[in-house]
Amino acid sequence: MTKRAARAIDRRLGTSRAARSAVDKVFPDHWSFLLGELALYALIVLVLTGTFLTFFFQASSEEVVYDGSYQPLQGTEMSAAYRSTVELSHDVRAGLLIRQMHHWAALIFLGAIVVHLCRIFFTGAFRAPREANWWIGLTMLVLGLANGFTGYSLPDDLLSGTGLRVAYSIATSIPLAGPWLASLFFGGPAVGDPTTGRLYIIHVLLVPGILLALVGVHLAIVWRQKHTQFPGKGRTEDNVVGTRMWPVYAMRSIALLLLVSGVIAALGGLVQINPVWLYGPYSPAAVSTAAQPDWYLGWTEGALRLMPSVSWHVFGHRVPEVFLPGVVLPGLTFALLYAWPLVERRLTGDHELHHILDRPRDRPWRTTLGATVLAFYVVLMLAGAQDLWATLLGIPVLRVRDGFRLGVLVVPVLVGAITAKACVDLRGAVPLAEAQQRGEAPEGPAEADDDDAGAGTDALASRTAQAAAAAGVAAVAGAVGGRLGYRWGRRKPRTIRIERDEP
Repeated sequence: MTKRAARAIDRRLGTSRAARSAVDKVFPDHWSFLLGELALYALIVLVLTGTFLTFFFQASSEEVVYDGSYQPLQGTEMSAAYRSTVELSHDVRAGLLIRQMHHWAALIFLGAIVVHLCRIFFTGAFRAPREANWWIGLTMLVLGLANGFTGYSLPDDLLSGTGLRVAYSIATSIPLAGPWLASLFFGGPAVGDPTTGRLYIIHVLLVPGILLALVGVHLAIVWRQKHTQFPGKGRTEDNVVGTRMWPVYAMRSIALLLLVSGVIAALGGLVQINPVWLYGPYSPAAVSTAAQPDWYLGWTEGALRLMPSVSWHVFGHRVPEVFLPGVVLPGLTFALLYAWPLVERRLTGDHELHHILDRPRDRPWRTTLGATVLAFYVVLMLAGAQDLWATLLGIPVLRVRDGFRLGVLVVPVLVGAITAKACVDLRGAVPLAEAQQRGEAPEGPAEADDDDAGAGTDALASRTAQAAAAAGVAAVAGAVGGRLGYRWGRRKPRTIRIERDEP
């Protein structure tokens, strides 16, 4: 009966052919291609743990009196949202574990997206025909940031309330439209009763729905298009070299899912994060010290702290100091990221389709620019915790601020210079290493004096050492990434080469 039903379904829908095509799909073996899957599996944990939390969280700003098991807060007036969060952490079985898993999964999810986008940028995977997936990935990052902020703000504790006040100030700093936009988002002329309910709907319904839809579109495009791959022996623009979907790649992917879930569970059970019961309920008259957002918004906090006090008037309206670091900088950042595939195409005149990736050293100008910009934002992120650095180092906070102001100008330049030099050296070292592997001695001048010979020997030794270091780092990374998957009973997966374009 089951076989007859399967044949009937297959005759009408052609499922067997689709299944065979899926099983035969080839995926590259390089470990960096698992970064996207890492983000996907962290998202799965996010959805599952978030679903659990919705059964206990009360999205209400109604004033109540806490009478739960946490003694220090008994008899304290607070919002229903904050009370439900404290009760979930102390009175619901496994509530604290699930809540902390949810928080850690959010941090890992956004971190994996950022690293994945960096891999795509530095290897040129955003070029035609994959511009649409670059834009979809960026949109998922923006949505992830928005959902991270709304989820961080829901408990209505003193720390998250401080963050909401900062966000409200940034929104109202937009000339002309700012107060209207802030009132639309927050539900009034200030952070108040409607805010928690609106944040809850955005966090559990609106943004996740759009995000999951984009994930589906993103995966569909990846499946439809031919996979990118790094240059290597037998790899061309017209083929894909790697392992089939079943069984090796499927088992590797399942192993990664279990590994990600296990690590997040271990972090949720062993590493405390966001202990809201220690901060107390939100009070407009109080601001907690050492108030920093999660790492993915630390760069905006750093920009707000480092920006000098500068304001001006436009058509009679004052533009506050937070407008440049809070609105212009993030807007310019994502505008340039969205425009980058078109900008690079215009600068290089390259309109061809690319399925072979660039090695970062082979595009030194792009790699140098990317490293410089990353260094800039890393310094901003560190500057967002300037009060913690001042306490840790025993230095006045104003001196720490001035040091970060200098660092945000100097460090990116130094990182860019070092990156450019490394790219040039690696590009020169690779041919030399390849020649040595073939047993071919590098050709030198027919005649040279002792000084020139000594200089040449020193340069050769320097290049060899750099090549060996680069090869060692690559070998370690490849070994770690290559062992992530379960090999389905084989010591090494069979290499499969598809010598034709995939549809």
